[in-house]
Amino acid sequence: MKVAIIFGSSSDTEKMKGAAKALKEFDIEYKAYILSAHRVPEKLLETIKKVESEGCECIISGAGLAAHLPGVIAANTTVPVIGVPLNAAISGLDSLFSIVQMPKSIPVATVGINNSYNAGMLAVEILALKYPEIKEKLIEFRKNMKEKFIKENGNGVEL
Repeated sequence: MKVAIIFGSSSDTEKMKGAAKALKEFDIEYKAYILSAHRVPEKLLETIKKVESEGCECIISGAGLAAHLPGVIAANTTVPVIGVPLNAAISGLDSLFSIVQMPKSIPVATVGINNSYNAGMLAVEILALKYPEIKEKLIEFRKNMKEKFIKENGNGVEL
């Protein structure tokens, strides 16, 4: 397993599926967990140690409301953590600010509100630094994305 996806509530499952989708597109093995930094902190710490021992190289963590989960994970591992702020209150801005404003020396990379797909893509880019086969797939993905965009939009649009 190269990536762990951890989020705090089953109600966030749909919002976090984008991360899994991106990883699947690149054939990257992952496991997903629903764990709360507040409700089951011991189980969260146990799981962090478990995924580390299984060779996890990146953790994607979605959180809303207090949005402590990505920061708690980052404080307990040296594995890179990508935070996904989830829209639970105040249009997700509270979650965004909670995740992005980490104290010095405990960073959490942060993507847009509810944008777990981009978290998955950032994990792909991180892994592409080490794995040539992932880098090649990423280069091909970007090439195809550009070609598709030009094909659909390159001849102007009618307004």
